[in-house]
Amino acid sequence: MRVTGAIWALGAMSGTSLDGVDAAMVLTDGQSIAQFGPDAYRAYSQAEQDVIRAAFGHWPGDAGVDEAAAVVETAHAQVLSRFSGADVVGFHGQTLAHDPAGRGTHQAGSGALLAQVLGVPVVWDFRSTDVQMGGQGAPLAPFFHHACARFAGLDAPVAFLNLGGVGNLTWVDPRVARPEDPGALLAFDTGPANAPVNDLMLQRRGLGQDLGGALAASGMVDEAVVEAFLSHPYFFKMPPKSLDRNGFPGLLSAVAPLSDADSAATLVACAAAAVARGAEHFPHPVSRVLVCGGGRHNAALMAQLAARLGVEVDPVEAIGLNGDMLEAQAFAYLAVRVMRGLPTSGPATTGVRAAVGGGQISRP
Repeated sequence: MRVTGAIWALGAMSGTSLDGVDAAMVLTDGQSIAQFGPDAYRAYSQAEQDVIRAAFGHWPGDAGVDEAAAVVETAHAQVLSRFSGADVVGFHGQTLAHDPAGRGTHQAGSGALLAQVLGVPVVWDFRSTDVQMGGQGAPLAPFFHHACARFAGLDAPVAFLNLGGVGNLTWVDPRVARPEDPGALLAFDTGPANAPVNDLMLQRRGLGQDLGGALAASGMVDEAVVEAFLSHPYFFKMPPKSLDRNGFPGLLSAVAPLSDADSAATLVACAAAAVARGAEHFPHPVSRVLVCGGGRHNAALMAQLAARLGVEVDPVEAIGLNGDMLEAQAFAYLAVRVMRGLPTSGPATTGVRAAVGGGQISRP
């Protein structure tokens, strides 16, 4: 089936921050956004987080992967079954390992199983084809960011910044008609975002996050740690480029001598400095950065971003979008593109040799 008009698509996203599963509906023809629909959230319990976290860095067949996949599938089935009226589901799964130059990319969870449970076609495994064709397989939201900028009526270059476990930037020129056209997009992972702070809070205080950035706001930034962080080889690579959640394993060790507050402040500063370093690659400057993902709720991180970028930094709600659901909405949108045979990534977003449509379709 090739979709020709706008249909209701339901997308789901489980990020590396491991807070839970976001799900949201979008009415789209795979090119423009007609309407945003309802959304829902299903948190992971601490026990579920522990199962998934134990499988980070693991590949199919490794210990713990099947158990993690079962948690992911159960959580998604529970939240997605709350919706009605979806013509297709976009299921990202849970990234456990990402090594595009080596073993590839691994998202746990079976879209085929979900199709049977939900009784709706499911598009999944969005990243593998891109990686097989020489791309990074990430980030994949940029084509949706382009549609969002046009939906919001923006008429000049703007940047979308997603702050999940890893940060990623999308530079968008909404004046270019299609996301796959030259000059429309540039996208790449910036560096660690929420993951190091979340890991710090878990290790030191048994908490899942620094709520609102309160601890980081009370601390002092160790700029020497930030400077050493920016010397990592990743920052000298040209985009497009992507990261695994654990791509900077020495970062927590670097803040080990610091107090809890100073450690949190320094990790937040590292995340913001990585974004500022990434902004140096923009084809043309932007006057505004629009932030989505959980990191936009961290006031200390938002303040660091504004200071280091030197431009207006706003949550995407400023242009009428839902920053908690943008990635779930993106996979709803991408699912329709897959159904239509349209590309989901291109040279300027993942470094793939030519625009390519990822994803496989499983039917009930």
